[in-house]
Amino acid sequence: MKNEITFEDFLKVDVRIGTIIEVNDFPKARKPAYQLKIDFGALGIKKSSAQITDLYTKEELLNKQISAIVNFKPRQIANFKSEVLVLGVYNSDENVVLLQASKTIKNGEQVS
Repeated sequence: MKNEITFEDFLKVDVRIGTIIEVNDFPKARKPAYQLKIDFGALGIKKSSAQITDLYTKEELLNKQISAIVNFKPRQIANFKSEVLVLGVYNSDENVVLLQASKTIKNGEQVS
């Protein structure tokens, strides 16, 4: 378990629902990854790099709703600027399983 945080710390994290609208291979990444464009409604379209190639094809990801942290400082990964962190959980095989809502949610809605 990680260090305990306060509720105020939690409130600083902005997790939103978005829909993946474009998926591309990312050959310059050190580990296999995709480059994603994600529609967050009123927040706009954001880019992310995601190491999810083991469990998801590009076709499966297209139009999939995901959850992501949208208020991290952008991170340069090779020649790509990742603007949001897509959320997932490592399974027993050390592959990332995406976290997503069980029902369709309006893009940009905040997770609370």
